[in-house]
Amino acid sequence: MLQGPKREWKPLEERSCTDIPWLLIFFLFCSGMLCICGFSIATGAAARLVHGYDSYGNICGQKNSPIPGLRNSGMDLTNRKYVFFLDPCNIDLVHRKIKSIALCVSKCPSIRLDTLAEVQKFAEVNGSALCSYEIDVSKYTTDPSSATLCPKLPVPESKSIPLFHRCTPVDVSCYAKFAEALITFVSDNSVLHRLISGVMTSKEIIMGLCLLSLVLSMILMVIIRYISAVLVWILTALVVLGSIGGTGVLWWLYVDHRKSFNETLPADQLEISTDNIQALLVYAVAATVFTVILLLLMLVMRKRVALTIALFHVAGKVFIHLPLLVFQPFWTFLALMMFWMYWVMVLLLLGTTGNPTPNDQGFVEFKMSGPLQYMTWYHLVGLIWISEFILACQQMTIAGAVVTYYFTRDKSKLPFTPIITSVVRLLRYHIGTVAKGSFIITLVKIPRLILMYIHSQLKGKENACARCMLKACICCLWCLEKCLSYLNQNAYTATAINSTSFCTSAKDAFVILVENALRVAAINTIGDFVLFLGKILIVCCTAFAGVLALNHQRDYTVWVLPLIIVCLFAFLVAHCFLSIFEMVVDVLFLCFAIDTKYNDGSPGREYYMDKALMFKKIPRYPGDTL
Repeated sequence: MLQGPKREWKPLEERSCTDIPWLLIFFLFCSGMLCICGFSIATGAAARLVHGYDSYGNICGQKNSPIPGLRNSGMDLTNRKYVFFLDPCNIDLVHRKIKSIALCVSKCPSIRLDTLAEVQKFAEVNGSALCSYEIDVSKYTTDPSSATLCPKLPVPESKSIPLFHRCTPVDVSCYAKFAEALITFVSDNSVLHRLISGVMTSKEIIMGLCLLSLVLSMILMVIIRYISAVLVWILTALVVLGSIGGTGVLWWLYVDHRKSFNETLPADQLEISTDNIQALLVYAVAATVFTVILLLLMLVMRKRVALTIALFHVAGKVFIHLPLLVFQPFWTFLALMMFWMYWVMVLLLLGTTGNPTPNDQGFVEFKMSGPLQYMTWYHLVGLIWISEFILACQQMTIAGAVVTYYFTRDKSKLPFTPIITSVVRLLRYHIGTVAKGSFIITLVKIPRLILMYIHSQLKGKENACARCMLKACICCLWCLEKCLSYLNQNAYTATAINSTSFCTSAKDAFVILVENALRVAAINTIGDFVLFLGKILIVCCTAFAGVLALNHQRDYTVWVLPLIIVCLFAFLVAHCFLSIFEMVVDVLFLCFAIDTKYNDGSPGREYYMDKALMFKKIPRYPGDTL
């Protein structure tokens, strides 16, 4: 059988559209998402969401039509524009709502009201009745039904949420009670109140430290661009010194707090000091264990550090020629935020969509019946698929730009903006490929999320065997998702090179990766480890600055929650920035593997690779001298 001509691995000048059927499927799916949004707005849910509605189905701030079978419906509430809850802190997390009667009022209580007499005076002075509609203002203190149809005392000071006209308590204790329902492992409620108060007291410090983590990530990206050859050694030394120094500072602060501990302090300050001492001890022990493990890992992997330097040197050149790569996390984050805001808005609209029906207490609830009730599930699938699609677009954009750089021998002939060129190429030819790849990840992620939800709902009810099987399935699906994500990224690189469909690109990339198994293990793994050290460095520096900043508030602030928030944000920011560098390294590696397979340096088959990689080639198989 005759074989067709062998495909040449280099960016094609003339490209063709790939995976057109999946482009149509994705377009139809997004059209369905827009139809759900349009249906929610057309059925009046937008007005109920923005203006709010009371427990009788009346929309605040407008004249309403009566609802058959519901008392107090159809009222003219033109002058009552705000939703007020009689018990705003009574939150039902299971059904995601406030278990309280909601009324429309003309003004939120701007002061704390301790008695019904004060509630009555507030209504008489401000014209804002805070009890149910059927109770006359003059009878607030005498009507027996005031116990259930008037607000729970004391009435906290409230302010309206901008644009959404809901009276929200200003006192942080209400949010602390909400957090108590979320955090079940805290047995002492006073501890949680102190944690929440610590966050509110340290909010300026938290914001400053979050900004610091962003600046450190940008600085690290600059270092990668200009001194990539020595980055690995600098990073290794900084992490070693930082981990040892940070551990020493934590132990010093622990000893300092123990020495300055004064048992004669007031009760509240004494509890805060005790909590800080215990927290510092835990931090110091954890930092010691982490430092020992980190030093052992670096000792084992020290011989492979030189291999990473060469690849990082070339990646540094990529960022010099393609500076817009640094800003990819911003555009991706902006796109995700815009989509997530749209998704949450539509979800809230769906929560107020449906036909009004009375519940057991005689209040109104909006419920969807028939096929309409499955719109929420469709909307949830859209959250996962479109989020993965946005991330896949970032991967394809980076792959296209780096591939263009690698396979252009004369770097002076690169396009003026390879990133923009790659985006245009993606939008014109490869949206279907990205949609198919992201859908495959969605197919794996949805079952894993369902199993995680089942596991959380059955916690403490299932037997040990069922719990073990659920965890094993979740773990297997997670591993499969990670493997597919890595294969997808390489498939996008192959598509950027040869303009082939997703399945063909995935097969070609898989063959290349299998043929270069040792190279994958040596270059890719070490590179990821070094970038992980960079993330740890940013987190450690931010946490160290946080400890020093919070040390000035030792008598007023509990450190635990502010430091956790700052460290999580620092790791997220570092991951967003360094993941771009990680993608560049992975794309360069696949291009490098293809280059060494189809070229040998002879005339007519010259290498495309940078000279730094020619002297750092790693054997594909034992005994291979390449």
